[in-house]
Amino acid sequence: MAGKLKSTTESEALNFPNASDYLIGIVVSEYHAEICEKLKKAAVSTLKKAGVSTKNIIVKNAPGAYEIPLAARWLFDAGDFDAIICLGCVIKGDTEHDFYINDAIAKQLMAMSVQDDTPYVFGILTVNNHQQAADRAGGKLGNKGEECAIAALKMLTLRDNL
Repeated sequence: MAGKLKSTTESEALNFPNASDYLIGIVVSEYHAEICEKLKKAAVSTLKKAGVSTKNIIVKNAPGAYEIPLAARWLFDAGDFDAIICLGCVIKGDTEHDFYINDAIAKQLMAMSVQDDTPYVFGILTVNNHQQAADRAGGKLGNKGEECAIAALKMLTLRDNL
């Protein structure tokens, strides 16, 4: 069931002692720009609130969701990133294109996460219509950009504590 992570509304959710040391990349799809911009703003805001320095948040665009894994790879290879947050939106249409795009992205980001020992956070909205996307980009179901930023920070905290 979709919904806002309960921890995102609690102040302790942004208590990440090493956040100022993290270098975080964000790759954002340009397709469905009004939705993706809201996801990006929430992710950046959340990272800053958690203590990540503005200079340590690097945002790059990809033309569409399908291009996000390659853009994320190039971004990762360009620096010493601790995590890459991948944000996009694929809305189901009259064909099954959404299934193939979402499946390819998810599998590739997971493979890269394991290969690089780095979180590539999956923040691709996989929805049936524009309203469902809006509900997940600051609407009644919260903002998945915020949730992805917190997921990245939680993974880095887990790594640091092992």
